[in-house]
Amino acid sequence: MEGLEKRRKREKEQRKKAILKSARKLFAEHGFKPVTVASIAKKAELSKGAIYLYFNSKEDIYAQILLADIETFHKAMSQIFQRGESATEILYDFANAYIDIFLNAREQFRTLMNFMLNAENLNLSNGIRRQIIKEMNRTISLIEKILQYGVDTGELVVDKQDMGKMRNALWGLLNGVISLHLFVGVESMREKRIRSNVRKGLEMIIAGLRNNNKEAWQI
Repeated sequence: MEGLEKRRKREKEQRKKAILKSARKLFAEHGFKPVTVASIAKKAELSKGAIYLYFNSKEDIYAQILLADIETFHKAMSQIFQRGESATEILYDFANAYIDIFLNAREQFRTLMNFMLNAENLNLSNGIRRQIIKEMNRTISLIEKILQYGVDTGELVVDKQDMGKMRNALWGLLNGVISLHLFVGVESMREKRIRSNVRKGLEMIIAGLRNNNKEAWQI
């Protein structure tokens, strides 16, 4: 027979999942601003007070959805070094997988950008804030790992002291292009523009790394 403590823990986790599932649907349908804690509670068939047993705010709920999406991305990319691809191909795979997340969850991307620019002023718990920073660093470190793989195989030439600059340039390219096109312009052209601009940007950066064009990257 299941112990009382174990059953309570399982029920608590089920309620938390129900809240996140309901919130995700509401955010997808209405965007971030119109959704309230009350509307999430109604969707999850819980009281508003019950929501606050698990989350500090709407932003807290949203951040946990974002964290789940980032974790899904990491799982999808966990096998990238086992495909026998070149570093260039892996960079394209990484970029396309990252774009895919936010094409299908634009409000999550907006939240991510808001966090990057204004983390201290968002109504997030310290625990969630630390988690997001940790997951973002994991994502950025994947880029550096791909670059190092290219160096190790002789495909790319990146000086050790420049590795961080290259990583940040690629990270900035991805987020900058997505930010530029995700919420503006003709809807039917957004995905094409994002993928095309990211691809072109990657091609130029990779060409520089292959040619060891150091002067082009000196600041």
